[in-house]
Amino acid sequence: MRRIASDVFISAEPEKVWAVLTDFERFEEWNPFLVEASGVAAPGNRLSLRFRLPSSGREMVFKPTVLLTERPQLLRWRGRFGVPYIFDGLHSFELTARDGGTHVLQSEVFTGVLVPFTKSIIAQSEHGFGRLTEALKQRVESGV
Repeated sequence: MRRIASDVFISAEPEKVWAVLTDFERFEEWNPFLVEASGVAAPGNRLSLRFRLPSSGREMVFKPTVLLTERPQLLRWRGRFGVPYIFDGLHSFELTARDGGTHVLQSEVFTGVLVPFTKSIIAQSEHGFGRLTEALKQRVESGV
């Protein structure tokens, strides 16, 4: 098992952050990590996400299943490489109202037999998480 995370404080209420975070069709306008996305943030739905690794620029597409949404506080999905327990990622965005704004925690727990062999991809993903949370902050605070 391996966990990665990134967090940021955004000077806006959780509802505004949620609106940007779940507007998947517009990710390509602002998101440097999840550069293309489609789908609806509702439990049971499949998303289509293209991510770009920061160091190599390599792109990969995965189709996670939304497990949980609690608007405007929690979005969680699970992505898999092939069959269960090979390489699974449980991804979460947690939004908490704090000090007149929103604390955003993005995290992912990777499990499966391939995790020990994917250190480079996981490390690059962790860097990508930081880029995503900072870009989310800029997008929301700019009012676009």
